[in-house]
Amino acid sequence: MRVVGIYNADGGVSGELRYAVDKILGRSDCGLCELTHGWNAFGKRSWREACRESPVPVEMIHRDVATESQLAAAGSLPAVLAGDEGTWRLVADRELIASLRKDPVGFLDHLERGLLRSAG
Repeated sequence: MRVVGIYNADGGVSGELRYAVDKILGRSDCGLCELTHGWNAFGKRSWREACRESPVPVEMIHRDVATESQLAAAGSLPAVLAGDEGTWRLVADRELIASLRKDPVGFLDHLERGLLRSAG
């Protein structure tokens, strides 16, 4: 099983620049971007440290590389999904991500508890 976070932004230099401009102008928001890297292109230290301590490996992707089945399962972005191609399920929606956007440890703990519940 994979855990995949989908940013509400496209990848690449042009996608990142478009997101930054839209964010400044108040036209776009991505709680997952805020959680993992904010304005730091290399990522937040708090996110990297939380990931090292967490047993949940989360793969982050931009919306322009997400598959149709991932986008269908996600609904509104950002989102975190668990599963594999064709069997994705939503484990963290936009609202949950926004509520934990400044708490990487709490976010990963929430994912771990949710994954354990669903596996049990």
